[in-house]
Amino acid sequence: MCGIAGIVKLNPREVVDETRLKRMRDVLRHRGPDGEGLLVEGPVGLGHRRLAIVDVAGGHQPMPNEDETVWIVYNGEIYNHAALRPGLEARGHRYRTRSDTETILHSYEEEGERCVERLQGMFAFALWDRRRGRLLLARDRLGIKPLYYARTDDELLFASEIKAILAAGPVRPRLNAAIIPEFLATRFVSGEETFFEGVRKLLPGRTLSWSAGEGFRARRYWRLPVETDDARLTLKEQAREVHDRLAAAVRSHLMTDVPLGLFLSGGIDSTGLAALMAPMLKEPIRTFAVSVTDPDANELAYARLAARSVGAEHREVIVSPAEFFEALPRLVWHEDEPIAFPASIPLHFVSRLASQHVKVVLTGEGADELFLGYNRYRVTAWNERLGRAYWGLVPGPLRGTVGRLVTRLPRSMRRYADRSFLALAPDPRRLFFDPFAVFPEALQQHLVADAGLLAARDPYAEALRCCAEVSGGSPAWMSHADLETYLVELLMKQDQMSMAASVESRVPFLDHEFVEHVVALPGHLKLRGWRTKAVLRAALRNLVPREILTRRKMGFPVPVGRWLRGPFWSIVEEFVLGPRALGRGLFKPPVLQRLAEEHRRGTAEHGDRLWLLANLEIWQRIFLDGEDMVGISCQ
Repeated sequence: MCGIAGIVKLNPREVVDETRLKRMRDVLRHRGPDGEGLLVEGPVGLGHRRLAIVDVAGGHQPMPNEDETVWIVYNGEIYNHAALRPGLEARGHRYRTRSDTETILHSYEEEGERCVERLQGMFAFALWDRRRGRLLLARDRLGIKPLYYARTDDELLFASEIKAILAAGPVRPRLNAAIIPEFLATRFVSGEETFFEGVRKLLPGRTLSWSAGEGFRARRYWRLPVETDDARLTLKEQAREVHDRLAAAVRSHLMTDVPLGLFLSGGIDSTGLAALMAPMLKEPIRTFAVSVTDPDANELAYARLAARSVGAEHREVIVSPAEFFEALPRLVWHEDEPIAFPASIPLHFVSRLASQHVKVVLTGEGADELFLGYNRYRVTAWNERLGRAYWGLVPGPLRGTVGRLVTRLPRSMRRYADRSFLALAPDPRRLFFDPFAVFPEALQQHLVADAGLLAARDPYAEALRCCAEVSGGSPAWMSHADLETYLVELLMKQDQMSMAASVESRVPFLDHEFVEHVVALPGHLKLRGWRTKAVLRAALRNLVPREILTRRKMGFPVPVGRWLRGPFWSIVEEFVLGPRALGRGLFKPPVLQRLAEEHRRGTAEHGDRLWLLANLEIWQRIFLDGEDMVGISCQ
């Protein structure tokens, strides 16, 4: 795991300013405290910060091929590099290290930009081909490793984190106001755009190349399967296949020359990984868990049970509300965005704990999206099932009357009725996306000051496009959309929060061959009745303690709403209702005041909404106003 950065001048007669490149590289020091490297060659500059994982003594970057005609800076791990190496050596390539970085270089020499199709792992890299005068940017299939870029009139800037692009100078940080509706609805920005005007992300499974002769060329080299495998295998037979494939993925992800551990929540995903890992290692696995002090959000008893079941060397950290909010501004800086999910902050604390003992951790990210583990999947599938008869038999005007009656129910009853088929329509927007939005479209109409923003942008456009790519019922399109949008945000969170502590996180559930297999499984093997992750539970039945296998999913709850209603109400006063926040003119003050007061009095629950709004303001103070994050108090 590393940090990469670079500048390419579009005029080949211009020269990269080494001082600017060093600023870009060194703002990523947290991503690579073990070493640094720089290549400046006329119009091209590549920078690298290294976290040494494989071939600690070698593997320094930027790294050239044998005759120094191709150079690379790279972030990630290629798990099949040992399998690819003999074939490359047979074609005459001479390795000087044991590093997987060299395998990318030599694969490129053989296959050009199609080399990415042979790589199994997580990666973001920039490769400069001196002979062709071509830059190649590439990102792994699922988006495990981040890569951002910005184009100006005379250069291309790229980096592992947006702050490195900003450090180069010419790209002035400005809010990309067009993303506000999507942020309010979903917490994040899908597609290529970011919160920063002019800064884009290279999407998963894509390459972007540039040369003076050909200009910019984008290519998508991988897609999620959209067809379901209808092989008539039983749940037991499919579970056996899932078990064997997951075990193979876990084994491949143990590749390292440094200490390795596991983030253990006590849920089925991480406990299953622990059970598969344990017999593969010579020593007890090292597990790390985190919780907040609130007893209603504490899962440590399950994490301890999971650790005992595999004989792990287990460690824990508990985060107090004061520690949580004290860390918030610094972690907003690390994430380059408003922190969408409160669980990001405990994730950083457990990463800091792990960094004292290991350099690499495995995590269970991706399993919920693959196996339909979230409660919203279950609710939507049942609404679709029950609603078929209702939508088909009840005339539209009568359904409209019922929907209006639902809105007049007492608030406590409406909370559930609003998300039932009685109030929903049979399409992904109304069935799945808007009911679970933080700020649904109707509320945004009251809140957002500039009505033109709402008219110009559909907050669910990218997700709906993903849904349209697949046929079948809700299990298929829910999983597909979330794997291409929501999961990409979660992976960014995982990367930024762990790398802020200089820890590499790996995600075995997102081995692309495993993903291809699971995505093609019929939905009834994932959602069976009211049970989520059915085939995964069956695959891990003999490995995971029964108490964990059958427990209700908590999803790492952080009681932010309760904290904001009580001792940390001042955060709402300053970052939602304060004069600086209101002065930005993004939202209507009376609506903000109403939401805040309803939450404080306990007549409504707006904790998630106030969290998003406060984070947006903190982000603006750090990145737009240039305020030192140390000077921003959240106490």
